[in-house]
Amino acid sequence: MIQKFETKTSLNRGKLIHPLFVRITHWVNAFAAIAMLMSGLRIYNASPLYDFRFPPDITLGGWLAGALAWHFAVMWLLIMNGLAYLTYGIFSGHFVRKLLNIGAMAAYRNIGLEMKHLLIHGTGEYNLIQRILYVIVILDVILLFFSGLALWKPVQFQRLTHFFGGYDQARYIHFYGMVVLVLFIFVHVSAAFAVKGTVQSMFTGRLPKRQQEKLNR
Repeated sequence: MIQKFETKTSLNRGKLIHPLFVRITHWVNAFAAIAMLMSGLRIYNASPLYDFRFPPDITLGGWLAGALAWHFAVMWLLIMNGLAYLTYGIFSGHFVRKLLNIGAMAAYRNIGLEMKHLLIHGTGEYNLIQRILYVIVILDVILLFFSGLALWKPVQFQRLTHFFGGYDQARYIHFYGMVVLVLFIFVHVSAAFAVKGTVQSMFTGRLPKRQQEKLNR
């Protein structure tokens, strides 16, 4: 009887799709990425690449030195948290199951099935489009890190700066890397809010029962 009660309770709570470690690193990454973007806008305003500046209200740091302090602090937070997530993903098999499960890609030849899984974003399963987006953003963060080092210490990392084509070219690369990150965040957040319960699942870790029923139809 107790076992039946526990089973019923588990079903009512929904299917576990996001382990606690994944949820924690996700929200730390979200905070760090947004803080880096906002402080980066303030740094850009101090020496704009183009004939426009961003509104001060959406920047972070107040002034250049403050923005740089924020930028470097959250940069290390993002890198350390990202490394923790990558380590967990590799050794737990999370990446193999979610991102590198090549055999499952045969199912994506069915367009209807692909769109179904794309629209139900909170299922914990990634279709081909989502996998490509996550791989792109991981590579983009790596690019931002190394181009940022070239801008931070162009003399100490002169070989790295030279690899990017010089200091000025590294600025453009870093800027457009941030543009890619903004686009990813926009798509990611839009997809999350498009389906009821998706954001909730990133706090609870569980897929809402109604959404699970919808997926099983």
